[in-house]
Amino acid sequence: MSLHTWFFYVIAVLVLTVTPGPSVLMCVTNGVNHGARRTFFSAMGSVTAVLAIMSFSAIGLGAVLAASEHVFSAIKWFGVAYLFYVGVTTLRSTTSSFALPDRGTERKSRRSLYLQGLLVGVSNPKALLFFTAFFPQFIDPAAPQLPQFVVLGATFVAFELFWLMFYASFAARIAPWLRTEGRARWFNRASGSVFIGASALLATVKRSASNA
Repeated sequence: MSLHTWFFYVIAVLVLTVTPGPSVLMCVTNGVNHGARRTFFSAMGSVTAVLAIMSFSAIGLGAVLAASEHVFSAIKWFGVAYLFYVGVTTLRSTTSSFALPDRGTERKSRRSLYLQGLLVGVSNPKALLFFTAFFPQFIDPAAPQLPQFVVLGATFVAFELFWLMFYASFAARIAPWLRTEGRARWFNRASGSVFIGASALLATVKRSASNA
């Protein structure tokens, strides 16, 4: 892979990962509710989902996803349903102030946060479209593909993890302000609305015209 190709890939990944989406919103919400350290597990769940989608693309399943209306629709509507569920649950929360979870729930919370990150990452429309339509264009079929996959994958994971934790850390810093009585309710309503909006946006996503 040429340095020129990698440079353009870095620009594309930077734009994709810095732009707020479902995974970023999830990390912001968890950063406020649980702190940046605990949110790391959500970020790792999202990164795991990215690696899975990337691997599917590398072994050719991305082409199947792009070509099959039924497979694409099944994954898309699963994502729509999950994002809508998270949005409604957050929107209906009666919490009026934020408080960090106690140590008695630490182990269970970490598992739950990781699973949440995994599910949100899998249902992220940006990742699905990027790795099925855009990612293969950076692979040189005439050169060994495994080294290219490792370089491109490591680059994406580094950017994804950095920006998710950046947003989570920022949210954790403003958490004391949000812990004022009543502000948690406002924050959850705003977050829930955005999650529902993300589910509605994902519902409109279609395969590219070239694959239809």
